[in-house]
Amino acid sequence: MKTIISAALITLAAASASFAAVQPIPGSITYDNANVQLEKAPAGSTFFHTFANGDGRDVREIYKVNADKSVTLVNRTISNAS
Repeated sequence: MKTIISAALITLAAASASFAAVQPIPGSITYDNANVQLEKAPAGSTFFHTFANGDGRDVREIYKVNADKSVTLVNRTISNAS
């Protein structure tokens, strides 16, 4: 089940990235050109990052680990609740 979900997220992330690149915002891991390198995560894997933005909404981002261990922001959702 975990493999199926991971594969679906990777497919979704790749499709989202092909339409338009998601730009980092304050609170994003890669904001302000941060050079993020992960040591143990396998290339191609994805992970979530969640934070609150300035107006009290929850932001959830999906990152993909690249072959060189850097990360790419591939998707973002922002809650409607404030």
